[in-house]
Amino acid sequence: MIKEILLVGLGGGIGSILRFLISRMSIKWSVGHFPVGTFFVNLLGCFLIGILIGLSFKNNLNNNLRDFLIVGFCGGYTTFSTFSLENYLLFQEGNYGTLIVYILTSILLGFSAVWAGLLLTR
Repeated sequence: MIKEILLVGLGGGIGSILRFLISRMSIKWSVGHFPVGTFFVNLLGCFLIGILIGLSFKNNLNNNLRDFLIVGFCGGYTTFSTFSLENYLLFQEGNYGTLIVYILTSILLGFSAVWAGLLLTR
């Protein structure tokens, strides 16, 4: 268990640092108020987690590498990639009602939670 925790932590740290650097570098490509850095990171993270899960399904990715790259790196780089993967799996399994509820409640309640947190600090 300690080995898995260390692999996830190391991967998460690297993913977080890369997300930070990309966000900082993307400021020069910003268009108005559109968050280009976050948008790019989320899309790239989704693409990467798709490749890694695909390799994992084909058994071309051992458990240590899976923990490091998927849970750690992708999780630290962007949780949006995990959210998107979970939605894809719900879609593949035909759980359309759960899919819609998960997407809508995550976005609406997430936005509301940020708003409530900000209101509490005023």
